[in-house]
Amino acid sequence: MNANDTPLLAGTRQAQVLRWRDAQRSEVLDWLADEVPVALEFNGISHAVMLATPTDLEDFALGFALSEGILDRPDDLFDCETDVCAEGLTVRLEVSSRSFARLKDRRRTLAGRTGCGICGTESLAQVLRDVPAVQGAALRLHAAAIDHAMESMRARQLLGRATGATHGAAWCAANGDVILLREDVGRHNALDKLIGAMVRVGVDARTGFIVVTSRASVEMVQKAATAGAPLLAAVSAPTFLALEAAQRAGMTLVGLARQGDLVAYAHPQRLLFDREN
Repeated sequence: MNANDTPLLAGTRQAQVLRWRDAQRSEVLDWLADEVPVALEFNGISHAVMLATPTDLEDFALGFALSEGILDRPDDLFDCETDVCAEGLTVRLEVSSRSFARLKDRRRTLAGRTGCGICGTESLAQVLRDVPAVQGAALRLHAAAIDHAMESMRARQLLGRATGATHGAAWCAANGDVILLREDVGRHNALDKLIGAMVRVGVDARTGFIVVTSRASVEMVQKAATAGAPLLAAVSAPTFLALEAAQRAGMTLVGLARQGDLVAYAHPQRLLFDREN
């Protein structure tokens, strides 16, 4: 798909660029992923400023608050509004007094978080935090379902196809069908958006799995485990710390899931291969 053939998409901007392709030079309008500062404010107190794609921000705010352990459950969030200002966007969340008290106990500064999810963390305990053990022990899926999910996600990544600059995170049924998909310039942001969407739709996390277009860092594992996903599959490889976190959480961790191949790093018992039932 050429940039000029792409319909206007939320989260994109156009710019005039010089393109060199097939030994020919041309000036064209190209689509770029939008990236703006998004401040998350809890009960009137600014907690984090992220660089993010300005789409699905309510999903993002809810997913972030849950996956970071600020909220224990979705109904701890009472209200969520987004305000536009000259500098960017502010998402204002009203949360329960219990959640707000916990947040004040472990205040963090997370300015500019797009690559390192733990930048600004004040203690080692906050990095290597405990997450609940995942359920879904009965989930069994064929390895081919992961390949199907990856292919389906790529086909549905409208922002990624238009700009080549965004990550995707998808919730998939056990057969690999993509049920929910979210995109963002930040891999953590994309996963937070997906988690928020899963909660809003009322997904039973035990019945499927999450796939992401990035590597599986320890925080990606922690976020997916907090969402209750019994399996996380990533295009790239995990770190050793991520492997250890998946082992502790009882999560099946799959990496290097590309073109029918994969590597199971933790709890492979949920995977079925050819000739297995």
